Amino acid sequence: MTLLVTGCAGFLGSHLSEHLTDMGEEVVRVDSFTDYYLRELKENNLEGLRDRARFTLFELDLGSDPLEGVLDGVDTVFHLAAQPGVRGSFGASFGRYVHDNVLATQRLLEASAIARVKTFVYASSSSVYGNSLAYPTPEDTRRAPISPYGLTKLATEELAAVYGRLEHLHTVGLRYFTVYGPRQRPDMAFAKFFASALAGKPVKILGDGSQVRDFTFVDDAVRGTIAAARDGRHGAVYNIGGGTQVELLEALAQIEQVLELKVEIEHLPDARGDVRRTCSDPSTATVDLGFVPRVSLEEGLMRQAAWTLAQIPEQRERVTA
Repeated sequence: MTLLVTGCAGFLGSHLSEHLTDMGEEVVRVDSFTDYYLRELKENNLEGLRDRARFTLFELDLGSDPLEGVLDGVDTVFHLAAQPGVRGSFGASFGRYVHDNVLATQRLLEASAIARVKTFVYASSSSVYGNSLAYPTPEDTRRAPISPYGLTKLATEELAAVYGRLEHLHTVGLRYFTVYGPRQRPDMAFAKFFASALAGKPVKILGDGSQVRDFTFVDDAVRGTIAAARDGRHGAVYNIGGGTQVELLEALAQIEQVLELKVEIEHLPDARGDVRRTCSDPSTATVDLGFVPRVSLEEGLMRQAAWTLAQIPEQRERVTA
């Protein structure tokens, strides 16, 4: 089969691309290298792939560039490309989210239907639930996002449903819960916690730190994504969560233990659009996809710490001295 991965230079997309390539799959990759964070970091994410045989990369904007040829011979699409970030989706920047998350998804769905793609797996988010009324949160919980970002992910789900009904496109959605691990985006909490701790700077926490998150290690997220393409039901949307719900302050305490460092905490005002708690009910994904998280938060943080230290040898020497 030939597989297409959009957002291939991003955090989750690069891990998925590597895993599929290691499985011997033919992978076509798409990324627009937006300026949400440094292009250099995204290029680094592709280092392990560029020297592989038959490396194919389309650098294009799914929301505006021609898509002719991109889907030639493609059996399965993994659509992970999106403009991320809850806090940045308010105000004038919302247009970027509409372009990258809604319009880009619609155009790719349209092209996939024309190309007769067999399976279209796409990334949604736990943000569609907002402050859920049920914990753990099953997939049939009312969707009530509290950020424009969450709204755009809800829109991608509805677009996929439209193309599933009218074009009989086999779509499968995945609501990811706080994915972390090596290569995590620099704006995400754990990446910032590690960077500040290793630089000897205060760790900035939005709010009082009692927010609860269901943390999902990136390898588990990749396994769930591949399983969705293989076994996902037509039109279904699945929770992909790590099964570890902890407060941010507790997670930071674990990072202190991993690094053997004591960090100073600076509390900032609550962030607009951030939910108080996320907690995945994984039962549907377990039954349909065989998805069971394997990596504990402790192990996942150790892996992220090892990767982070490997990027900054001088910090590694200071910590291990």
